[in-house]
Amino acid sequence: MDFDLTEEQQMLRDVTRELLTRSYDITKLNETVDAEKGWSADVWGQLAETGILGLGFDPDEAGHLEIVTVMTEIGRRLAPEPVAPGALIPGGLIAELGTDEQRKLLDDVAAGEKLLAFAHGEPGQRLPTADVTTTATDGRISGRKQPVLAGDSADVLVVTAALPDGGVGLFLVDAAATQRHSYRTFDGRRGAQIDLDAVAAEPLGAGGDATEHVVRTIVRAQSVLCAEAVGAMEESLRLTTEYLTSRKQFGVPLRNFQTLTQRAADMYVSLELARSMNLYAAISVADGVFDPVIAARSKLQIGRSARHISQEAIQLHGGIGMTAEYPVAHYAARLTAIDNTLGTADDQLRTLISHVGEYGVVTL
Repeated sequence: MDFDLTEEQQMLRDVTRELLTRSYDITKLNETVDAEKGWSADVWGQLAETGILGLGFDPDEAGHLEIVTVMTEIGRRLAPEPVAPGALIPGGLIAELGTDEQRKLLDDVAAGEKLLAFAHGEPGQRLPTADVTTTATDGRISGRKQPVLAGDSADVLVVTAALPDGGVGLFLVDAAATQRHSYRTFDGRRGAQIDLDAVAAEPLGAGGDATEHVVRTIVRAQSVLCAEAVGAMEESLRLTTEYLTSRKQFGVPLRNFQTLTQRAADMYVSLELARSMNLYAAISVADGVFDPVIAARSKLQIGRSARHISQEAIQLHGGIGMTAEYPVAHYAARLTAIDNTLGTADDQLRTLISHVGEYGVVTL
């Protein structure tokens, strides 16, 4: 099997990398994240111009592998723009289920003129699940969604709610009609708590039970997070090996100390394990296999590798690794946030444990 990117995917990767490298160094990143919006409208417009904000809306043009290729580059540069939570993930749901009229919204999303958000998570939820307590009755939704990534700046929300006859439905809600409590996450991103009090809601597509599609969206989002994490881990390792080469102690480069190079080698092993599991999850989704067990396996390894690489990167850099003026700590913060989104590594392990009984027993 050929795991290399196609020529078109390589071009997409290179264009995204060049755009984000040109847009962000650590100084510009800190300035952007500290601003009120938390991301750059100018960069958002450039992403729209290159077609990145519309990836996956038309499966004949681009699919999940193109999305994870872009997300790896976003992770590599720590770009704060909410590409996945504000466009690709909820937009994919609208593209998949929406009516012709509802799909017209995607033109504005792809053009960078409107933002979306997938309002699904609720207070107290740890494991990724389709179950919700928010309710939908007579075209109105009541409940609380928290956290909602990109919910602070979204124009339209794709909201999950329990249906009166059972199951979970998907609805489009005008974000301005809700009560939003915006906040900044510890890794510099933005989110919101969304309170819905009998807010008018439009069923997505034909309506009815959309539990299967909610599960598919969660799995897709987990794969996207894995791809972003791999990009962040790749850059963390690159910065670390570069530092060991340039930094001197006792008059010799740190790379001459065998223990330090062995620790860097262990980081590389963790990265390769993460890269393999990320590819496993991405190819599965691209093939139409939305298996929560595969997603849990992948995110478990991603979480373990991310913790190892981020902690070692800071340790091998010493004090400078903790400063805001140097990128390593920012990568560690983002990797920690990714691990805590849609289930930590420990949560994924619990998911896998719950499926142990599904496997047969081998006897010799």
